[in-house]
Amino acid sequence: MVTRQVFHDELEKLHQRLLEMGALVEEAVHTSVRSLAEQDTAAAQAVIDGDDVLDGMELEIEEGCIHLIALQQPMAKDLRLIAAILKIITDLERIADNATNIAEITIRIADQKLIKPLEDIPRMADMSAQMVHDALDALVKQDEAFAREVADRDDAVDAIYSALFDELVEIMQADQDPVRIAQCSNLLFAARFLERIADHATNIAERVVYLASGKREKLG
Repeated sequence: MVTRQVFHDELEKLHQRLLEMGALVEEAVHTSVRSLAEQDTAAAQAVIDGDDVLDGMELEIEEGCIHLIALQQPMAKDLRLIAAILKIITDLERIADNATNIAEITIRIADQKLIKPLEDIPRMADMSAQMVHDALDALVKQDEAFAREVADRDDAVDAIYSALFDELVEIMQADQDPVRIAQCSNLLFAARFLERIADHATNIAERVVYLASGKREKLG
């Protein structure tokens, strides 16, 4: 049987590993969107190649959580923390997948002149990645109020996505060039992936609220 001190040491290691995964995921989001704005295929490929590392981290943390549950049968808040970690790593892995999808778009349209300077998409990326960062910070501090504030930012990301959607659809309706229309579609997908990243950050904030209060709530 694992002693309580060993249990808490191992749980803290998992917690730290989760934060390391979160930092890599944030970097992947920023790099994928920078690669798109700058049409940098090398940066895009680095994001794609790094996805396997993040998948491996998810599996490693998941196995560590299961190991602790099996050996220690934690109760109350310790069990809630492990449950939160298991859920959060799934959200982080899906954020990484969305970053990879954006990187794949970079490679797909790298030889095309961009139809417009990318401003809204990088802004969405900054906001979404900051939400991820702050949601994990709320987890570290177990700060329920901060987690709620993070979730509230999802509406601002949604508003940018909605405005950009309307703008790109208008361009597609007015343009007869199939290449430009296809690029608009790809940019719409990129924006959609960023909107989903903000949704996953909101999910993380919900886990923090659950951890801090024991109550399940739908935020955002």
